[in-house]
Amino acid sequence: MPNKETLLEWYRQMTLIRQFEEKCHALYWDKRITGVYMHLYSGHEAIGVGAVAALREDDHAITSYRDHGIALARGIDPKPLMAEMMGKKTGISGGKGGSMHLASREHNFWGGYAIVAGHLPLAAGIALESRYNDKDAVVLCLLGDGASNNGYFHEALNMSAIWDLPVIWLIENNGYGMGTAVHRVSGQPELHKKAVAYGMKDLGCVDGQQVLEVYEAVSEAVAYARERGPVMLEAVTYRYSGHGVSDRQYNTRLEDELRDWLENKDPNKLFCQYLQSKYKGIDEQLHQLDLAMHALVEEAVEYAESQPAPTYDDLFTNVYA
Repeated sequence: MPNKETLLEWYRQMTLIRQFEEKCHALYWDKRITGVYMHLYSGHEAIGVGAVAALREDDHAITSYRDHGIALARGIDPKPLMAEMMGKKTGISGGKGGSMHLASREHNFWGGYAIVAGHLPLAAGIALESRYNDKDAVVLCLLGDGASNNGYFHEALNMSAIWDLPVIWLIENNGYGMGTAVHRVSGQPELHKKAVAYGMKDLGCVDGQQVLEVYEAVSEAVAYARERGPVMLEAVTYRYSGHGVSDRQYNTRLEDELRDWLENKDPNKLFCQYLQSKYKGIDEQLHQLDLAMHALVEEAVEYAESQPAPTYDDLFTNVYA
């Protein structure tokens, strides 16, 4: 069982992610963050924090375009992240990637990718390098439920299985691929069972709203992958806005569903209640962390808005062909 210090650090990370995402949402509608799409991690916090906590520093993490939360959980400074969101030169990707393309070599975080499931073959490739060079680093590859119906998914899983690659395929099942319910588009709606088709270890399904359960399940998956090869795990969660913030997701039929998740299954609220029940008199510490994360996000916005935009010459940096 993680100690109190570790649990408070997880609470800090989950609070930071929620506040960062809520601020980004407001900045998007103020047109201070621009672009066609921005995908928020609100509702998924327990998965990102619990899963990343199970990794070592030399392990790798890669995810899709819903990437802000994983970047923060991996320890990337919110200031260059926010600068990237605003397209500034000092952003984590030089202001040329934006919301969907965050990455940091220093943190072994290989990005968000805008193409659905496009990062899965890359995860297999990173794991191949680890296996080929007799390293014992693993790759945590987070993907959405919609990606499990994509051709890249099947190709990457097959290659990881035949080469015994150290990958944890973690499906974040938030119930909807864009606006379509999972059971309407997947012949096997229990997504973790797709591992069986490739002779891969299936660790089943975990409650993606409980950070401790995610941590324990991913820790088991990491230990297995490090020694034996690929493994699949599904975490059930929910997103609180549309697929992207500009999408309408919730009609009258779904209002009760959203309210239930917000009121009864919110990962941050559940973890707060857990800490309050475990440690008497912790409320003031949690309140101070809330205030500190609010201030940290505001500082990140201030920093980002003070930074220069990329120049014309920057268009030609990092171009290899």
